[in-house]
This record gives sequence, structure tokens and C-alpha cells, in this order.
Amino acid sequence: MSRTDAELAVHLVREAGALAASMRAGGLDAEQKTSISDVVTAADHAAEELITSILATERPEDGLLGEEGTERDGSSGRRWVIDPVDGTYNFFSGLAYWCSAIALEDADGPVLGAVHQPVTGETWLGGRDHPTSLDEVPVGQLADRPLGECSLATYVHPVTLEDPDVRDVWLALVGSVATPRILGSGSCDLASVAGGRIGVWAQHSAPDWDWLPGQALVRAAGGRAEVVEHRGHRWHLAGNDQAVGELIQRLESS
Repeated sequence: MSRTDAELAVHLVREAGALAASMRAGGLDAEQKTSISDVVTAADHAAEELITSILATERPEDGLLGEEGTERDGSSGRRWVIDPVDGTYNFFSGLAYWCSAIALEDADGPVLGAVHQPVTGETWLGGRDHPTSLDEVPVGQLADRPLGECSLATYVHPVTLEDPDVRDVWLALVGSVATPRILGSGSCDLASVAGGRIGVWAQHSAPDWDWLPGQALVRAAGGRAEVVEHRGHRWHLAGNDQAVGELIQRLESS
């Protein structure tokens, strides 16, 4: 029997995560992409190739977009967006905070997202028809909470702080929360927002593979996940409805 989209998404992130973890255990080298902190390893490529090979068999009509270069148009109107190893700098450095992530989208937006963290063994799944779950247990709906009581997970590359249109906005957002955290994996962060472990998330110019899996999880947990254009940049914001509303107010007034 063929797998449902949700079953397939979970299978893909678990298999990719297991492959990457086994390759890390055997030793890896890394190459720089855009900066010293933006790196790629053979495990990133191998995990993406594993996912795309399975999708070519099980969903041959769907489009594909992967962080490590995969791009295929489909005829179905649907697309899988793949981050085989999210948090590669952490992954290569031996830290635990990394994951494999995937999203499925159609013309109406995210259908579902899945995130697997191999070190903890946790798997998150959620989407349009799937209330967010952690290891098949529903996480419950996110309750409203004031922004000033929330932690904020974020990321900003040091070079971008030279741009006042980034720096001023980012400082305004960071200064409006209880405590900020820079942890190094957007999909891990957003899964934690969906599960209530982190209050809100904010980052500018996030690529689809860093945003769409977690966007699906947050929305399927009753939260809000929005992209707001401001001062020439796209800001990605997620969390409970009240706190995201306050984030948008702070952003637009900065």
C-alpha cells in the first residue's frame, strides 16, 4: 500500500536524519558556501539525494526544491521543499541542535511539514489536515501570551548587521521579548515554537527550506506564521497569535 503524504514525510526526514548521523559518526569534512559559518558536508548531499530518490519513485509528478541544489518542476501543482541537514554548522561542530526537515506545498500554501531531530529522536509533523504532533502525540493549541513574556529564537548573520534596515529592526524585535536565543537551526526553532518550548521566532530573508516546514507546524498548532515586508527586507515571524501581532507592531514601528 502506498504511503500517505504525512507518512511519507515522516519516513523521509527519519531516513535522511539517520543517514546524516551515521556519516557524521564516521567523520566528515566541510566546505564553505557563502561564508565561514555557511558550510556543507557530504552528509547534506547524501541525505538530499536519498530523499529525492524516494520522491522520484513515490511522487514522480511532484516538484522538488532542495537546499543543496535539487530543483525539479512537477506536473501536479505540488512541491516538496527539502532541508536534508538544517543547522549544518552545528551538525559539523558536533552539537546536538540540528535536524532533517521537509515541507509539502501546493497553490494554497503549506500542506504539511515534518522535522526530525536525530540526536533526541524527536519527530514533529503538522499541516493543513494534521494538527501538530510530537512523536504522534498532539502538542495542543498555542495559547495567547504577551510578547514581553516570550522567549525569541532568531538568527542574524553578523555581516547583515552593517545594514541599518536589518540592524534597527532586529534590535527592536530582540528588545521586546523576555529573552532571545540564537540556536542555529530554523526548523528546530520553529518546531519548538509549535510545541510551546520557545515563544516566538523572527528572522529576515529565510529561504523556503528554512521556513516552510516550521511554518506548517506552527500554523497546525494554532499559531501564526507570517512574512512581512519592511524596509526592503522580508521578515519571517511565528508564534502565538497575540505575540506575533505585537512583533508585527514593533517591526512596523522600527
